Amino acid sequence: MRKKFYITTSIFYTNAPPHLGAALEMVQADVIARYKKNQKRDVFFLTGTDEHGQKVAKAAEKAKQTPENFCDNISQKFRRLAEKLNLSNNDFIRTTDKKRHWPVVAKVWNKLEENGDIYKKAYKGLYCPGCEAFITKKDLVNGKCAIHRMEPEIIEEENYFFKLSKYSTKIKEIIERDKIRITPHSKKREILNFIENGLEDISFSRARKDLKWGIPVPGDSSQTIYVWADALVNYLSAIGYDKDKKFKKFWPADIHLVGKDILKFHSLIWPAMLISLGISLPKIILVHGFITVNGKKMSKSLGNIIDPFELIDKYGTDALRYYLLKEIPPFEDGDFTYEKFEKRYQGDLANGLGNLIARILGLRRRLKKRFSTKRKMSASVRKEIDLVCKKYKKAMEEFRFNKALEVVWGLIGFCDKQINENKLWELIKKDGKKSQIILNDISYTARQIAILLEPFLPETSKKIIYQLETGKSELLFPIRFLSARA
Repeated sequence: MRKKFYITTSIFYTNAPPHLGAALEMVQADVIARYKKNQKRDVFFLTGTDEHGQKVAKAAEKAKQTPENFCDNISQKFRRLAEKLNLSNNDFIRTTDKKRHWPVVAKVWNKLEENGDIYKKAYKGLYCPGCEAFITKKDLVNGKCAIHRMEPEIIEEENYFFKLSKYSTKIKEIIERDKIRITPHSKKREILNFIENGLEDISFSRARKDLKWGIPVPGDSSQTIYVWADALVNYLSAIGYDKDKKFKKFWPADIHLVGKDILKFHSLIWPAMLISLGISLPKIILVHGFITVNGKKMSKSLGNIIDPFELIDKYGTDALRYYLLKEIPPFEDGDFTYEKFEKRYQGDLANGLGNLIARILGLRRRLKKRFSTKRKMSASVRKEIDLVCKKYKKAMEEFRFNKALEVVWGLIGFCDKQINENKLWELIKKDGKKSQIILNDISYTARQIAILLEPFLPETSKKIIYQLETGKSELLFPIRFLSARA
């Protein structure tokens, strides 16, 4: 039997349509999923939408829609983005799914309560509407939430609490010993430093009079389950927690891919919940940064939100995938500008990869010989490819997508060098036999390039292999789309 691999994105919040940051996370997860499939792993890739909470309710009210209709519309946009990005996801979970998700949330709540980890108390504290969470003074920077840059509200009410403090020592040990590996290492240090300051019990509900849009607390209709206690459970509900063969097969998650702003929820609250439930912990929490635009954070107020649908329509799916994976560092913030996008498009794709395939096919037509990309190649070429594959595998195992692409583009340079140094356009006229040997080597190498690019540029990879096998040429990256933005 093939070894399983379970990877998830975070589930995307439906208070607004998807922007470029969501596309980044989707594509990063897809690259990992496709890479693992190519390694013959049995992959389950989950994404979806987080649809409850105060921000969603307020956004729906502002749009003059019911929360249900608002969420249906926004969730469908995220589903459509997944399709437009050519994701290989197996499932798309919604937290408004009353058949699959709600019963599992209730089951988890009841088990936590049975284990003595949920209790009710009156509470007065600082509440950040952006985080949809109670925070403490140590979370503030100049009196404001460090993430959302807003002053918290002071809220006093009676809520249910989860005994997060009970698991503080255990979580610290788990993270220190990489039982849950937080990548990159800087984020591991950040979480350990946070634990050092002490973990406090966390509110796990809000009064239903203040928050009607959410799952009611089992046995207490006056309270609504806290959005994160609901949302995190999606990783279990999507695979049929505690009853489905799928759960027994795929849990624990091998990778939770999340943004840096929600790391604390996944590395503190989620492990504590799982320990209380008595089930295995996820293996890796992989943390990416944000996308800025011309050096500034994307925001509606600045009017610099980048619509991924527009980019796909103008430049193509694989062009956007390439930019996100090559230009945005996997673990840090990265900047988007149209100038950088078009430079990558024209330089790396059109004049790099696209031009190489066009050159190979053009030379083969001039030689008028039959070619096979599966024939035996020369020892020097085999050595070059083996070296590249070794570097590529290392980069992929370290989730350094930009480095893996850099390695592949080294092979593109190798092919161009072989054509140029041998002056193949002239050699074809003088020595057809030698030309055919060199072109076969280059064609084989180009096929290897396509195979290595499959996780990154799946459609382009397929087109390259088809063209190499049939000799039929098609422009991979049309320049006419450049500068087509509004």
